[in-house]
Amino acid sequence: MKDKDRASHFNPNPSPFKYLWSLDPKVTFLNHGSFGACPIAVLSFQQQLRSQLEQEPLRFFTREWEPLLDGAKSRLAAFVGTDVEDVVFVPNATTGVNCVLRSLIFYPTDEILTTNHEYNACRNALDFIASRTGAKVVVAQIPFPLDSPQQVVEAVIERVSPKTRLALLDHVTSQTGLILPLQELVQQLQARGVDTLVDGAHAPGMIPLNLREIGATYYTGNCHKWLCAPKGAAFLYVRRDKHSEIRPLTISHGANSPRTDKSRFQLEFDWMGTDDPTAYMCVPEAIAFLGSLLPGGWDELRQHNHQLALQARQLLCETLEVLPPCPEEMIGSMAVVPIPSVLENRNFLSIRDELFDRYSIQVQMVPWQETPKLLLRISAQIYNTIKEYEYLGKALRELIAESGG
Repeated sequence: MKDKDRASHFNPNPSPFKYLWSLDPKVTFLNHGSFGACPIAVLSFQQQLRSQLEQEPLRFFTREWEPLLDGAKSRLAAFVGTDVEDVVFVPNATTGVNCVLRSLIFYPTDEILTTNHEYNACRNALDFIASRTGAKVVVAQIPFPLDSPQQVVEAVIERVSPKTRLALLDHVTSQTGLILPLQELVQQLQARGVDTLVDGAHAPGMIPLNLREIGATYYTGNCHKWLCAPKGAAFLYVRRDKHSEIRPLTISHGANSPRTDKSRFQLEFDWMGTDDPTAYMCVPEAIAFLGSLLPGGWDELRQHNHQLALQARQLLCETLEVLPPCPEEMIGSMAVVPIPSVLENRNFLSIRDELFDRYSIQVQMVPWQETPKLLLRISAQIYNTIKEYEYLGKALRELIAESGG
């Protein structure tokens, strides 16, 4: 469909905050959760750093790079509630998961526990490790829809055995948008002698995060999603007593560095070869920028996005005549709505593409293993408005009517 045809459907009243991003004004963008979106001001700051790098590369990497990186780590560590010595930068949360899994030694007698909601990329990494080591992947079946967080705890703990060595858990599930009761899960697993690796890809910036309180053995999260840093910025937290066991995927100069002012854990992850480190260095700028948008700072921003997600979910459930699949307490800034059965036979990609091609709506469609077979996942960022979800509801009603619903 031509752009001029799309424009007739487009919501004419976008949020004034949308102009702080370089998002296409012709697109109703309701999928912040997939890849995030970086504000113009943060991208401008990154360009300044890139210019600084390219004007004098040797000076940048020998004099300016490490202080900038250390400053960024310090600000991030404070934001996620941990000590700077225990956190390092990685390009994305999937890399963080792989670093831990590839570093640990598993045996054929070991079991690695995960859930049926685990992100596909990380589940693939888990299966790869199992195929190499002979360890067994055990999957806890968390029901969906569900009525309470306690169902998650029961499903996971039920699958723990004396052979369970590690549990790989999402903090916020990608497919179903659920905030899992992570602290309780970590405590119960630790009481049974099981270490935890948390895929917190969506958590930083979406929900308050205090890694000291959570107590996970390993935790990785993205900065490019709800923190709105540039693509290529994420972190890996490793509990202090486990530093010596975890190595980066790329072994470089830090492996035999004679320096004693930093741990090998820091030295190895800080330098894995020449790349563009500016995304990491923009994390403090992103934290400051997003925190300046509302008078109440980050607390108000998270609450605003949470309330918008709840309001949008309710609107869409009423529009589609379906029930909310989980309690409000398990939702952050993303929410899932079941798609009526009349569209279940449609490929999820074809529906997503049709929403974009006909209506200029970007939203995530998710295939699910059981009924409901098809899920709509919406994201709520400060640049979104409730009118955009109303527009999405009307578009879906048209598709349903055309399918005989």
